[in-house]
Amino acid sequence: MKTSKKKIFIACDTANIKIVKNIIHNSKVKKIKVGYKFGLEFLNSKNGRNFISNLKNKIIFLDVKLNDIPNTMRSAVLALKDLKANYLTVHISSGLQSLKAVKKVCGKTKIVGVTTLTSLDKKDLKEIGYDKSLKKLVIHQAKLANKANLDALVCSALEVKYVKKFFKKEVITPGIKLFKSNTDQKRIASPKDAFFKYKSDWIVIGRSITNGNIKKNLNYLINQIIKNN
Repeated sequence: MKTSKKKIFIACDTANIKIVKNIIHNSKVKKIKVGYKFGLEFLNSKNGRNFISNLKNKIIFLDVKLNDIPNTMRSAVLALKDLKANYLTVHISSGLQSLKAVKKVCGKTKIVGVTTLTSLDKKDLKEIGYDKSLKKLVIHQAKLANKANLDALVCSALEVKYVKKFFKKEVITPGIKLFKSNTDQKRIASPKDAFFKYKSDWIVIGRSITNGNIKKNLNYLINQIIKNN
């Protein structure tokens, strides 16, 4: 039986257009579906926005993580609309009215709700002032994303099985490590576990692919996930 292609976003975490061009050039593969995630670093660089506006036939993920009052978030989405992104992130913690406001004006762009950053653990949440456990907080955020009719959700792979009980659309998981190395993420998983153990729809992976030989790293990832199909 033919299975659907696994889907990954490669995080272009740089302000250097030359590096991004190299990432895109060396990640042309057929066995998996590849999109490109651009965060605040690239979007706020001198020529980053213009570069994205000229990208053709690519799956574009704008990881802007909007978190503000409804009118400001609505205006920000409208200001980014010319980039024709496929996905755009907002913090679920911005509240139901803000989430509804961006959904009204997003057009064909899928609005992705960010639950709790993978760089945070229960100690960090307590420090910030959250009383709920990490699991309960992410479930609560997933319910709010569903209520706001968002198109996709971001959470760590470890929480996918919980959120999918309440959110039936795409779930995207960052905090993915291909190799053993130091990381600023705390809730992490391997690509293999994210797809097959936790059932992520998309994974986001950056330095594990973009540091060093991109083609070699990507082929290693593909071998890890394709052989399990």
